[in-house]
Amino acid sequence: MINNLKKMIEQSVSPFHTIDTVKRILSENDFKELQIGEDFKLESMGKYYIDIYDSSLIAFTVGKNIKGGIRLTSSHTDFPCFKIKPNAVIFAENNSGSGYVKINTEVYGGPILNTWLDRPLSAAGRLVIKGTDTANPFDNKTILIDAKKPVLIIPNLAIHMNREVNKGVELNRQKDMLPITACNIKKTKDVIELLFSDKLKELAIKSEDVLDYELYVYNLDEGSIVGIDESMYSSPRLDNLTSVFAQTNALINADRDNGLNIAMYFDNEEIGSRTKQGAASDISLLIMEKIYEGLGMTRNEMINDLLDGMMLSIDVAHAIHPNSPEKSDPTNHVMLNKGMVIKISASQSYSNDALGIAAISRICSENNIEYQKFVNKSDMPGGQTLGAVSSTVLPVRTIDIGIPLLSMHSSRELMGIKDEKNLEKFLTVYYS
Repeated sequence: MINNLKKMIEQSVSPFHTIDTVKRILSENDFKELQIGEDFKLESMGKYYIDIYDSSLIAFTVGKNIKGGIRLTSSHTDFPCFKIKPNAVIFAENNSGSGYVKINTEVYGGPILNTWLDRPLSAAGRLVIKGTDTANPFDNKTILIDAKKPVLIIPNLAIHMNREVNKGVELNRQKDMLPITACNIKKTKDVIELLFSDKLKELAIKSEDVLDYELYVYNLDEGSIVGIDESMYSSPRLDNLTSVFAQTNALINADRDNGLNIAMYFDNEEIGSRTKQGAASDISLLIMEKIYEGLGMTRNEMINDLLDGMMLSIDVAHAIHPNSPEKSDPTNHVMLNKGMVIKISASQSYSNDALGIAAISRICSENNIEYQKFVNKSDMPGGQTLGAVSSTVLPVRTIDIGIPLLSMHSSRELMGIKDEKNLEKFLTVYYS
């Protein structure tokens, strides 16, 4: 299991690469791609997916008996990191007229900034390449690109130059967090040519044909099994690829004769989900309507299924920190390797209700699946996940679940290996 998760994480270096990886896995398991802008022609026992603007996706399976209800899950494809700006190349000259070459970035989401210092970093994303039809400005193609090597690094300031560093340092996002990529090279304004010259040659693409890009900086570290008992896994991007991994495997392996199993993968959760491909948009409802029409069912039947259905919003949860236990709720302690987590919040920043939680508890107890409950400490509000925003678009009973992590939003996070197995087992049973 861990080797397959490790492989997915290494391939999923941007939201675009995550969707590309999921599509490849689904295709290998006989899922058929549907085009978002075309009518859906669907059959019972069919398996399908829809690519949504390259960084989100909805996949689903149809049971033998179509009118058997609906079970949904959702996860997100993005992660906190740095996004490369336009006109990104900065030459920082010193007195001799030569110096470092830096890349201008902005922070994406809420990373723990100092965990990105002194790490081997790479860059990946998508390029838009100019098409041949001069009369059609939309005649362009998109390609994914990944440097796949440590082309960037953000160096720390030595303790000799900041003697107070161990008392805490506030890092300025524009000044302190710009990665360097070279020391003394020929001046260029072309960040694509600078970071991806080998890849451009491989793909036979001229840099002048690149019309635009969406590029992210990612941590190139490999994941590692850690602990004397080999019970934990440390890796970049566990938030939220652990959910994507479990959700995909469960959809593929579930065995249900009735109704619809639907898995939704959304981009932009880390920045609030309010985009055309985010969970707060109407895209999920539009796709649902197309699915039901493609099955020859009415909108009213769709509404009935949604109101009688259930969705699981799958995202990571906070484990109690061994060195700062006072940061957690005093009576609800979540531990690594003690099971998947049901996330509860009075403010509904985590979607929950007692009937949904009871159903999850029964599934777990009847299938020997460990689970825990998480609530934030009352004087420490937590974040908001997909459930809270997506259930306002799809008003279906929604419960937030996930696996517990330490070091959440660090460039390298820590999970319990048993928890991931528990989550995948639970989702498979839920879909079955």
